[in-house]
Amino acid sequence: MASARTRLTVWPLDGIPEITAGTDLVDVIATAATGDLADGDILVVTSKIVSKAEGRFVVADDREDAITAETVRVVASRTSPTGATTRIVENRLGMVSAAAGVDASNTPEGTVLLLPIDPDASARAIAGGLRERLGVEVGVIVSDTLGRAWREGQTDHAIGAGGVLVFEDLRGGTDAEGRPLVVTMPCVGDELAAAADLVKGKAARLPVAVVRGRGDLVGPLDLPGARSIVRPLERDMFRLGADEAYAEGFAAGAASVAPHPA
Repeated sequence: MASARTRLTVWPLDGIPEITAGTDLVDVIATAATGDLADGDILVVTSKIVSKAEGRFVVADDREDAITAETVRVVASRTSPTGATTRIVENRLGMVSAAAGVDASNTPEGTVLLLPIDPDASARAIAGGLRERLGVEVGVIVSDTLGRAWREGQTDHAIGAGGVLVFEDLRGGTDAEGRPLVVTMPCVGDELAAAADLVKGKAARLPVAVVRGRGDLVGPLDLPGARSIVRPLERDMFRLGADEAYAEGFAAGAASVAPHPA
């Protein structure tokens, strides 16, 4: 197993055209790959082209209205000195991110682009289609750019997965010193997405990358998808922003000491 991991190779697929509603992504990716794919390869596909192919455009003169429509729960909201408001919210997919994943870049005037309806299903469909057409057992990650709590900047994360493990469960094993690993469970889905983004870039129009060297992660199409990465609310230790948590606690405290009517 160790020898299979000695080298990790990541490269972008050239020749992906502009994607429009109804585009067959399996056909586009298979054509661009030109026979270069092998068993165990993992394709990382930018969610924007999945959304475009699925026709996830909505008319929205105001992007904020679209964000509100996609929001299930507001985690934090901040207004900058310039008056711009940033909202960190939970969207309908359970993901916590800025702007609910609503994208207004590189879309037709007067429209915004929403995330795929079911990124895991999208990833499985692409993986299954490529396996059938090319005869190779590949996995697919659908990625999107997200920020991280406590850290500046953004990286790509897995929001959909088909035929590839998103966690590498090392619990029960031992480290290099022989000590037991109790809680070690790397999110390899996010690691694959971030690695692929190094070669895709944001403005190079290279929305698909291939990762080779982790065939041990590729398996049946019904493996748990990226939705399993989202931490359930009951185990979320940081479900609110700092100011929001303070306001909620202050209101609860005030209510508890308020005089009761006689």
